[in-house]
Amino acid sequence: MRQLIDLTINEKQLEKTVERAKERNIIVPTLAQMKNPDLIPDSIKEQLKSVNTEDLNPLNLFRISWKNQPTREGGLYNKLPNYVEFPSEITGVKARIIALSGKYFPVGAHKVGPAFSCLVPRLLTGQFDPSTDSAVWPSTGNYCRGGAYISKLLGCKSIAILPENMSQERFDWLKKVTDEIIATTGCESNVKEIYDETWNLRRTRPEAKIFNQFAELANTLWHYEVTGNAMQTVIEEEIGANGRVAGVSLCSGSAGTLGSGDFIKDQYPGAKIVVGEALQCSTLYDNGFGDHRIEGIGDKHVPWVHNVKNTDFITAIDDNDAMALFRLFNEKAGQDYLRSLGVSEDVISKLTWCGISGAANIIGAIKFAKSQELTEDDIILTVFTDAAEMYGSRLEELKEERGGREYNSEDAAIDLEKSVHGIRTDHFLELSLEGKKRIHNLKYYTWVEQQGMDVEELNAQWYDYDNYWNKLHTMAPEIDALIEEFNDKTGLLK
Repeated sequence: MRQLIDLTINEKQLEKTVERAKERNIIVPTLAQMKNPDLIPDSIKEQLKSVNTEDLNPLNLFRISWKNQPTREGGLYNKLPNYVEFPSEITGVKARIIALSGKYFPVGAHKVGPAFSCLVPRLLTGQFDPSTDSAVWPSTGNYCRGGAYISKLLGCKSIAILPENMSQERFDWLKKVTDEIIATTGCESNVKEIYDETWNLRRTRPEAKIFNQFAELANTLWHYEVTGNAMQTVIEEEIGANGRVAGVSLCSGSAGTLGSGDFIKDQYPGAKIVVGEALQCSTLYDNGFGDHRIEGIGDKHVPWVHNVKNTDFITAIDDNDAMALFRLFNEKAGQDYLRSLGVSEDVISKLTWCGISGAANIIGAIKFAKSQELTEDDIILTVFTDAAEMYGSRLEELKEERGGREYNSEDAAIDLEKSVHGIRTDHFLELSLEGKKRIHNLKYYTWVEQQGMDVEELNAQWYDYDNYWNKLHTMAPEIDALIEEFNDKTGLLK
């Protein structure tokens, strides 16, 4: 069985990488600093005051944090993550649904974190040569953006792979940052086509090194260590005397973010993990397939990094509901309608933090609350991977679908009642051990038969939990030690 995250060091290449980092003034942050920005040196913070979060400046590696101040120019850190709690006027349920926002990460999405976590161990062990290799980022959107950005900051070349039907905003952004874009056939559910292209690169371009978020365990580790801790700080702030942590509700996507659910279950043993997917492509729910519009989540397979044995519920979310909620949050008439219902200005000011997959996450949390009859003492955590900026063209498309008619208060009332308050608990499945194993076994067909993974490792994920998932969850200090040694060698912090 392969090493969970390979930390074998190539000393000769590492020496070259250290010299390259010196030349480019690259200092690498630790995962501990991402969790707790108080640990970041004051000298770094002082320099950040003159750096925009969108700048291609290596200092922005220190902005891979949920606790960034909500500004693009020169911001530092808050004590708490950026988050919003949705009132019952919006959700229609008593449970407290709280979403962490990825909007104020560099590139406007938290995917810079997993991308960092995947590339840095190989870079700092000498397994990746930044002078000749290209980092390949296969994705349905934000991960390849995050990967291209992190590659640039770390002085590496990059190749972005994503489906051709993703939003135009994504492609426009990538053209400014990555060295090469490969658009594959289909939409967000066409993940196999992305994998096929990575195999083509493996065969034809030896310098292309694949960082597949669906298979890279460092993706899960970053979310376990960083996102999970961010969630816990919010819980500690909000829980009060009678509060309970009901669980974490997230759409699968690469399944990396589900690592935060593993962390929360470790800290709060009664908590549950709810995994959402599109009803139009209900692979986890009933082995289904199809196309859908919830951008940023990939389907028709079970990601290698999904800790299925720790999953409690599966819910299938109609993409029409996700699109309706996204539009309600991001159209002026929708915001005005919610204001008329008594929703506070503070909440309304944060609605644009929600992208399409974020809307799906909220719907999944509502279905969880309804199905389990949760009360006002129950807290459900979720995240917004990105914000509305990447989906302006989708709002225009929704307008065109309705003959060019402007969105109005009547549309908002219908969307809220039909697609949010009217959400039912159908397509919501509590997993038995047999149900979990059904989903886990689906990995065999994608990963062992098609992608060359080891069946021994597949079995270890299920039967050897302590030496697989629990061991993975303890690897952050090893990676941080490598980072600290690398920074010592460059001498840039002295």
